[in-house]
Amino acid sequence: MNRRVRTILTAVTAVALSAALAGPAVAAPPSDHHDATRQAMRAAVADGVPGVTVGVRQGHGSWAATAGVGDLETGKPRSVRDHYRVASITKTFVATVVLQLEAEGRLSLDDTVDTWLPGVVRGHGHDGREITLRQLLNHTSGIFDYLADPGFQRTYMTADGFMKHRFDEVEPEELLAFALANEPYFAPGTSFEYSNTNYLLAARVIEKATGNDDYGDEIDRRIIAPLHLTSTSVPTTRVTLPRPGSRAYSKLARTDTGPTYDVTELNPRLAYGSGQMVSSSADLNRFYSALLRGRLLPPEQLKEMKTTVPSSRETSRYGLGLVDRKLDCGVHVWGHDGGIFGSNSDAVTTQDGRHSLAVNFNGDWSGSTDAVIEAEFCGR
Repeated sequence: MNRRVRTILTAVTAVALSAALAGPAVAAPPSDHHDATRQAMRAAVADGVPGVTVGVRQGHGSWAATAGVGDLETGKPRSVRDHYRVASITKTFVATVVLQLEAEGRLSLDDTVDTWLPGVVRGHGHDGREITLRQLLNHTSGIFDYLADPGFQRTYMTADGFMKHRFDEVEPEELLAFALANEPYFAPGTSFEYSNTNYLLAARVIEKATGNDDYGDEIDRRIIAPLHLTSTSVPTTRVTLPRPGSRAYSKLARTDTGPTYDVTELNPRLAYGSGQMVSSSADLNRFYSALLRGRLLPPEQLKEMKTTVPSSRETSRYGLGLVDRKLDCGVHVWGHDGGIFGSNSDAVTTQDGRHSLAVNFNGDWSGSTDAVIEAEFCGR
């Protein structure tokens, strides 16, 4: 899932929102050069984000800090160890498993979707016989994004709909039906359009290729366990976050005004393979650093993952579940962002995997994770 009960902004929490950054860091370098990053975090809070948590890994050292609050009601600060919903960052994990399966000779990126999911992608011009797995992973399939379906939005993304359906146990086939009720964006391979449906299908392909009923088990076995990502999981229907964790807040509307809702608890299966995971800043830094340094994929598959197409943003290109982003200072970083109810996250690393940053906002209506990344890697 990408980019978007009670009003609780009181005088007490307003003071808490402007709180200074929590304590410095874990193993911070002797000369702390993260001042610009701290300022960007404070600016996000001033812009209305309840709280920010950031972790940085650089060489053999690490640094972490927080700003604002993790609970608007109590004023409790965020923790540098917070668990949070990483949303579309899940896509990099899913793509990594698909590429591992290719390296093992268990599938090919040139296989059609129909090879693995026969007859599943049909309707209103969609045809899985014409779409390859590569096109799923780099969003050139043209398949409609189920999150953009008006029926899905009414049911799950409005305030009334979310509060009524936040704990629904929805099967992937039901989510796919929302997508296939619409026409495709374009013929496969002719353009780019970000679609969460692509990764719902990629997760189903993992299950078919491995014989495992839950793609999350493959992520756990192949990535989480080997890298010792102790704060990372692919929850099935668990609606709460592990501890420590902050509350998550949303306006549940396309606005930065109006009531603020606590949306911490929800059924993550609504995001399935497109955005189901939970992690922490330290774990995300470890994951992306290991990925870019070749610890998870052979050179051929890592090269495929980093083969990009133009995306919807002028400053970035999309690979296979991995984004190449050019910053204002000319530095290139690789990673992914993710947005889900009450949570905006971003995780990036340099090409050599030696300098990584992961950031999370526990509010989804304001602030810029881009600004935090620019501050860390460009110093402004």
